[in-house]
Amino acid sequence: MKHIVGIDWLSSRLTDSNVRIIDCRFQLGNPTYGLTEYIEEHIIGALYFDLEKDLSGQVQTHGGRHPLPQLEEFVDKLSHAGIDHSKTVVAYDDQGGAFASRLWWLLKFLGHEEVYVLDGGFSAWKEQNFPVTNEIPAIERAVFNPIVNRNMLVEVSDVKEAIKQDSATIIDSREQVRFLGIEEPIDKVAGHIPSAVNAFWKDGIEANGHWKNESDQKERFSQVVNVDKDIIVYCGSGVTACPNILSLSEAGYNNVKLYSGSWSDWITYDDNPIAKG
Repeated sequence: MKHIVGIDWLSSRLTDSNVRIIDCRFQLGNPTYGLTEYIEEHIIGALYFDLEKDLSGQVQTHGGRHPLPQLEEFVDKLSHAGIDHSKTVVAYDDQGGAFASRLWWLLKFLGHEEVYVLDGGFSAWKEQNFPVTNEIPAIERAVFNPIVNRNMLVEVSDVKEAIKQDSATIIDSREQVRFLGIEEPIDKVAGHIPSAVNAFWKDGIEANGHWKNESDQKERFSQVVNVDKDIIVYCGSGVTACPNILSLSEAGYNNVKLYSGSWSDWITYDDNPIAKG
């Protein structure tokens, strides 16, 4: 797979100074969970990135619940972690890769190619009795130079134009009951963006927590994606859209863009239409 590495691969590189391991564990509704778990134990050499403090910016009127981080602040975080373009980055979590994929997407957005998500995450690592530690590594600061790829990102105006022109397949990554507007446990309004199709992000993961292979990912999207159009992916707040983008890339789709504000941004505009069912 292009963007996924296995635990055997990582275990053989724990002492490689060119590999940076980032722990992205997090639980929505329990913001201290990830750091607490990291302090207790983590993969040897791993540093911790927090979804809301490091991988997201400050919430404002528009932009959604997890807006992208400020560029300068995020670049500084990467530099403090010893990440530059010579380093291979491996991200993991224990939530099916949702938060690790957020870091994967951000690094791709900033022009860093050698970034991967750990297959099975921390759970698989522990199940196979690979070594963990509570020691926080001392990492020499590097200089990360971003090369921003704006083509990977769309804003609300781009989504509205894509609907008007019928120029993109819009994928909603949330579970079906939220897409249909039957239940909405997080945001103030239920439903989905008009013309969107539903592809729940967890359908890219096997029951055992490992990522589906390329052919299975292709089959997932074959019925919903028009290969002649751009693909715009969203979710509730721009986080779980990222594992779907990773899955689409594994399936060979290159024209994929993230609507980072996602549903929680869309509903902050009173004139934006809402679909249900």
